[in-house]
Amino acid sequence: MAQSNFSAVDEYGFERHEDFDYESYEDFMSVYLKVLASRAQKWATLLGEGKSVKRTNTVKRYVRKGIPSEHRPSVWMAISEAEQMKDQCPDLYQKILDAPYEKELVDLVKTDLPRTFPDNIYFTKEANHQTHLFNVLIAYAHNNRVVGYCQGLNYIAGLLLLATKSEETSFWLLKVLVEKILPDYYTKTMDGLIVDIEVLSELVKSKAPDVHQHVINLGLPWAVITTKWFVCLFAEVLPIETVLRIWDCLFYEGSKILFRVCITLIKTNRSSILACNDFTSLAECFKAIVKNASALHCHEFMQSIFKVPGTLSNSTIIKLRARFAKQRREQQQKEPPR
Repeated sequence: MAQSNFSAVDEYGFERHEDFDYESYEDFMSVYLKVLASRAQKWATLLGEGKSVKRTNTVKRYVRKGIPSEHRPSVWMAISEAEQMKDQCPDLYQKILDAPYEKELVDLVKTDLPRTFPDNIYFTKEANHQTHLFNVLIAYAHNNRVVGYCQGLNYIAGLLLLATKSEETSFWLLKVLVEKILPDYYTKTMDGLIVDIEVLSELVKSKAPDVHQHVINLGLPWAVITTKWFVCLFAEVLPIETVLRIWDCLFYEGSKILFRVCITLIKTNRSSILACNDFTSLAECFKAIVKNASALHCHEFMQSIFKVPGTLSNSTIIKLRARFAKQRREQQQKEPPR
């Protein structure tokens, strides 16, 4: 049986559930391992002799095709500009950890530790990743007082730890994500997140108008469907290797990648979505589309996110964000103070 060829735990420590489709996974890996071998060779040449990674068209093309896991920490730091942030304050992480902690922040972070990847062997009470995760989150909460600690950051920091195996690297990558790539997603009002869900709705309206109208007709708010997609950056949503491939591009190209992934998921599952005839079945459909075979086949999926949505410019996203941010401000001004 195919099941005997694979461990019940994947390479990142996630336990495979009883209904895990080993046969589909074996089909996928038989192809993907060849891709990984080819990409590893190309990256080894690119990074040979201690060359530093610069933001070039070649590197962008390589990133889109996937960064080998052993190079992710250094490449993510370089392409996201987190390395530059670190160079300005090289001792920051350790200094924060050595300073006193606020009890309120400690309590908030500790509450979420056991909830983070409960199906991962590295995040059990016996394993040490909960300690590492606590350090990263508490350091970030003290460093950025505006954000402090926000739910969702635990999943992002947890996956950063699994990918980089370094607290300090995870801290700087978390910092660049929250402060540069996804501003205002994790503030108390989550304005950036709320605006981007509106932006996505508008993009779906223009690129898949029948799906957009169908979702409205059945009364399922886009926020219910996509909040977790955006907040967790697809961690705990899509298969792990697919998430890491998305993050490769996210660190290089920014938040536009999230819209490309959302639109691809929606457009490629158009017929399933349109076949739903009530609120409940539609909600279940959106849960199912992130677990199907197309989402598992990460290399093909990542190729599709640059084709299926069609043209998607930064200027379009900037204009839509400005429009919905203005609407949100106007709405807030009309609301009576609490």
